[in-house]
Amino acid sequence: MPLASFPVSRPRRLRVFEEMRGLVRETRVTMEDLILPLFVEEEIDAAQPISSMPGVSRIPEKKLAKEIKAIAADGVKAVMLFGVSHHKDADGSDSWKPDGLLSRMVKRAKDAAPDLVVIADVCFCEYTDHGHCGVIGKGGVDNDKTLVNLARQSVCAVRAGADIVAPSSMMDGQVKAIRQGLDEEGLTDAPIMAYSTKFASSFYGPFRAAAGCGLKGDRKAYQMDPMNGREAIRESLLDEFEGADFLMVKPGLPYLDVLARLRERTLLPLVTYQVSGEYAMIKFAAEAGALDEKRVVRETLGAFKRAGADLILTYFARDVAREGF
Repeated sequence: MPLASFPVSRPRRLRVFEEMRGLVRETRVTMEDLILPLFVEEEIDAAQPISSMPGVSRIPEKKLAKEIKAIAADGVKAVMLFGVSHHKDADGSDSWKPDGLLSRMVKRAKDAAPDLVVIADVCFCEYTDHGHCGVIGKGGVDNDKTLVNLARQSVCAVRAGADIVAPSSMMDGQVKAIRQGLDEEGLTDAPIMAYSTKFASSFYGPFRAAAGCGLKGDRKAYQMDPMNGREAIRESLLDEFEGADFLMVKPGLPYLDVLARLRERTLLPLVTYQVSGEYAMIKFAAEAGALDEKRVVRETLGAFKRAGADLILTYFARDVAREGF
């Protein structure tokens, strides 16, 4: 056969065996890239399994220290804490009390594993009796009154030992208010991981059951329209301007386009959240025999990194630490 009939380039040469594939692999995920979300419930004695999230449970506050030590021993490097409160009111005031659940769980976690990065979710849906992410006014959630409380909550979390605060309420100006509140208290070294592009997503269903933050109505007035890509970039760039140290896109897999576009617009570390609905889909599909869980987890985490994420919040983090990819 004439030589011209054969391919000139043969990309398959670099795929022939595993060692070769590993040598040229462009995207890698390590434990330093992963953050494990945890639900901590007060006033319970035993872990409460979450039926819509197989393998995930609410951790009793009194057993949090032991669990944190085990998590750190498994190789997890960072956790984000969500409180399941039994002391709710209209403003979520328990979350800014020095002896409230938020402060207690942060302190327990940090004392149990000082080298573990402890991130405090800063919001009010877990602490309000109405389930919204802020103070209710005449026209819905009062943005500016909520800002004052977010600053108080953040100061409380950092004083308790939080390494990072992560505001998720999607109030306009929240990063600026929190930065100002922290700085006024001399907490200038505390970083802010902003949920800067958080969509009003249907993928949050299992989380709301897990965190006990369901509500009548919705959060569409302050969380983002899932159909808006340009606005998503604008939201994150506003948070960067206000002083955010990290930017986050949430959920993850349905919004890889937003993550990739944002990567081109900022030099800040980017975070994405593989949310409860994404986790549940993989788990239930694997239980049905439709997917290979381990391979799908590896593929999805790789997709987040490839699209531009530096850090990934995922309920699979401990599984990856224990079993690898």
